[in-house]
Amino acid sequence: MFSPASRYGIAGATLALWALTACGTSSGGGDNPTTAPTTTQAAAKDKGPQCIGEAPADGVHVLRGGGFRLPDGGGVQYAAATADGTSRTATLRDGAGYGAGQQQWTVKPGSRLTVSGHAYTVRQVCSYRVVLEPKDAKDKAALAAAPESMEFAGGAADNALCFTTNRAVLAAASKSFPAKGQPLSLLDNGGVKQLPTGPSLTVSYVDTAAGTAGLGANCAGVPVAIYKDVSVGDTVEFSGVLFQVSGLTEQAVRLTRTSG
Repeated sequence: MFSPASRYGIAGATLALWALTACGTSSGGGDNPTTAPTTTQAAAKDKGPQCIGEAPADGVHVLRGGGFRLPDGGGVQYAAATADGTSRTATLRDGAGYGAGQQQWTVKPGSRLTVSGHAYTVRQVCSYRVVLEPKDAKDKAALAAAPESMEFAGGAADNALCFTTNRAVLAAASKSFPAKGQPLSLLDNGGVKQLPTGPSLTVSYVDTAAGTAGLGANCAGVPVAIYKDVSVGDTVEFSGVLFQVSGLTEQAVRLTRTSG
């Protein structure tokens, strides 16, 4: 088992984004999300608000620290978040994983992105996700397309299960979790929770002294979420389902489902 005073990052970030043109500021590169912290200290608490904007029912959920692969072969990563108590912004980054010289953009609700010739609008920015809405009906249809099979095969073959707005897929993923109000325990020390529709959930570290933990999810060979330094009371999302961190021990992280 890992020492409570040690902490390890989960694997790097996500996808081959779009040739993104954003309503926001641009800056090259950024901190490598795969680099593990080398000291134990309390994480800076997010000042909130937790979310800004409203998420459409068919929106694309890009989870914190991870990414979403798009039907056209592009993708986007939610690299970092900023909140000052009244407003919230997100840093989106291009590329399948972190690399030197990558572009990144700071966005807020209402920001418009053109990615590989496809237009998206940022509808919601939360501490745990960014929600994008495709402008074109064809893009919406491609994202909502039904997979050939509901059984995961591994790797890119699972794109239609892992990166989708299809309601049948999301409903199947939802049923694989405990009911609303019920707990889900994720074991530390390499334990993996494999969902029937593809995603695997892991705990990268638990630091009981600092009261923080690291959680991650992978799907189709892509880290789709990397939640660093979460503490009791924080919200995380997996496969469209919301959870609140409700307990941390040296052996496990306990989550309580908060969405239906």
